[in-house]
Amino acid sequence: MKNTFNTDDTNLKALFLGDKGENVDLFKEILNKMVDEHVGWRQNYMPQDLPVITPQDRSSKEFQATADNMRSVFNVLSSRLRTESLPWHSAGRFWGHMNSETLMPAIIAYSTAMLWNGNNVAYESSPATSQMEEEVGMEFATLMSYKNGWGHIAADGSIANLEGLWYARNMKSVPFAIQEVAPEMVAGKSDWELLNMSTEEVLNMLDQLQDQFDEIKARSARSGKNLEKLGKWIVPQTKHYSWLKAADIIGIGLDQVIAGEVNSEYRMDIDKLEAQIRDLAAQEIPILGVVGVVGSTEEGQIDRIDQMIALREKLAKEGIYFYVHVDAAYGGYGRSIFLDENNEFIEWDQIEAVYAKNNIFMEKNDWLTREVYESFKAISFAESVTIDPHKMGYIPYSAGGVVIKDIRMRDVISYFATYVFEKGADIPALLGAYILEGSKAGATAAAVWTAHKVLPLNVTGYGKLMGASIEGAYHFYHFIDGKEFKVGDKTIEIHALTKPDFNMVDYVFNEKGNTDLVKMNKLNHDFYDYASYAKGGLYNNEFITSHTDFAIEEYGHSPFEFVNNLGFSRSEWDRATKVTILRASGMSPYMNDKEVFDDYAVKIESAIQKKLEAIYAE
Repeated sequence: MKNTFNTDDTNLKALFLGDKGENVDLFKEILNKMVDEHVGWRQNYMPQDLPVITPQDRSSKEFQATADNMRSVFNVLSSRLRTESLPWHSAGRFWGHMNSETLMPAIIAYSTAMLWNGNNVAYESSPATSQMEEEVGMEFATLMSYKNGWGHIAADGSIANLEGLWYARNMKSVPFAIQEVAPEMVAGKSDWELLNMSTEEVLNMLDQLQDQFDEIKARSARSGKNLEKLGKWIVPQTKHYSWLKAADIIGIGLDQVIAGEVNSEYRMDIDKLEAQIRDLAAQEIPILGVVGVVGSTEEGQIDRIDQMIALREKLAKEGIYFYVHVDAAYGGYGRSIFLDENNEFIEWDQIEAVYAKNNIFMEKNDWLTREVYESFKAISFAESVTIDPHKMGYIPYSAGGVVIKDIRMRDVISYFATYVFEKGADIPALLGAYILEGSKAGATAAAVWTAHKVLPLNVTGYGKLMGASIEGAYHFYHFIDGKEFKVGDKTIEIHALTKPDFNMVDYVFNEKGNTDLVKMNKLNHDFYDYASYAKGGLYNNEFITSHTDFAIEEYGHSPFEFVNNLGFSRSEWDRATKVTILRASGMSPYMNDKEVFDDYAVKIESAIQKKLEAIYAE
C-alpha cells in the first residue's frame, strides 16, 4: 500500500518517548500490537501442532516459582538501571556526551525484531531483516550521492573505520597483484606509478580480469605481501582513537599512521597537508590515504572535504594519488539537511528557501556557512564513508555503518563461506561475504530501516531532526559564550572554544584576570566532577556535561591561539601542555524551541552557579 503521509506534517515530538514519558501510551500501543502480531504468527504456523507448554505446566508450583524469580530479577535490573544510568533523555539538563533520546519507532522496531532473532550474516537465516539491511545500505549510498554505491550496517564506527582502511589497503595493493598475475596490464609502470593509480583505474582494470580475479585477490595485501610499500595513512589530529586500532589490526602498522595538522578551527590544515604529502613524495613515500572528519569526536568540527578532494585532483595531475575516507561517524546524517525531496543536493542559492518551506529551523540562525556546505557536498567524491545511525541517526546502540562509492570495491575484500551461501547465488543480500563481522543482529537493521521510513534521509525527514539539534546547540552556544558568574569576590567567565560547525559546543570556565593555565584546567576539571556522576550524582544533578583534554601530544599547538586569546602566554601553554575543555553534544530534539530553551536556561544558569560555589567552598 502506498504511503500517503505528507512529510510536511512531520512532528518530531510524536517520534520520541518524551522527557517525562509523555508518549508512553503511543509507545505501548504500537509495541503491544507488534508483540501480538508476532505471537499470532507463531500460533498460525502449522496450527495442527499442539502447544508444548501446557496449562498444567503453567499452573505447576515450579513454573510459578520460576516466573516469580524472573520477576524478582527484573526488579533488580530496573533498580540498577534507575539508580546508575545517566539522564540523557532530559529535554534540557543533559549537555554532555553524544547520547540523547532515541527515536521511538526505532526502539519499537528493535524490540519487535528481537522476537524474530534474525542473523543478518546470511539471507537464508533472516530474509526479512537481511533485505532491510540491503535497503538501508542503498539509502546510505543515496545519502552520500553515490550513484553506484553500496553500504551496510556495522557494529559501530570503529568497525566501519577499520573497513575503510581495509578497502584502502587492498585497493592500493591490487596493482602489484596484477603485475604478478597479468603483467601485460601494467607493463612499463614503475612501482611508484603502480602505487599512485586511482581507485577507478584499478577497478576498471579488474573489470577486464574477472577470470583471474580470485588469483589477484590472493596475491593482494591479504597475502601479507607489500604492506610496507603502501605508504602513509594520514589522519587529522582530531582523529578518533579507532584509527590506531585499525592500523594495528589491519597490519599496516602504527608507524604508517601519521597526523595531519589541524588549524585553530580544529579542521585539517589543507596547506600543511599538501606540504606534508609533497615532502613524502619527494622521498618516494606514497600516501595510502587521507581521512577527513565530518563531526570530530571532541569538537564536532567539519574538515574541509572539498579542499581535500581539490588537493587530490591537483596532485593526481602530478602522478600522486591517495584514497579518501570520510569519518562521518558523528556527522554523516547531517548530510540529510542538504538533500531535497528527490535526494538531490540543494543548490546554495536555494537552500534558505528550501529550509523555510520544510520548517527546518524555527528562527533565523547563523549556523550554515559556505565552508560547511561545500564540505558536506564534497563527500560524494570520497571512496568510502563511516556513518553511525546510533549517533545522529538517533537509533539505539549498536548501529554503525560504512558506505563505499563504487559497489565494485567490495569485491577486493570479499570472502565466500560455502556453508553460509553459494557464491554467485541470485539473492539480494550476500552480506557476510563483504563485511568484517559474522553473525549480526537483524534487530539493528529493522530499527534503522524503520527510522528511515518514518524520517527519509533528506530535508523532508531527517533534515528536520538535524535542524532541531543544530538550532538547539546554537541556543546553548549563544547562551554560554561570554556569560559571567559572581562567586564571592571572583568573576568566572565562560568562553566557547569556537563557532560550532555542527552541534557540538566546547567551552571553558576561567577566573577573570587569571593567567595560570594549570589553575584554569583544574577549575574546569573540578566543574566536570560536579557536573557528572563523580561528585554531582545523578538524580540531584541539575546540569550534566562532559570533558576532554587538548594536549600538545595529540593536538600539537593548534589550541594555543584559543588559550592565547584568553590571556595565557606561550610559556604558560608550554608549561601546562594541555587545555581542559568542557564538551556539550547538543543532540536534544527539544531545545530548538527558544521558549523551551529559555525556560531551561534559567535552571542551567542556577545549577552552574551552585556548582561553582561548591568548587570555591572546598
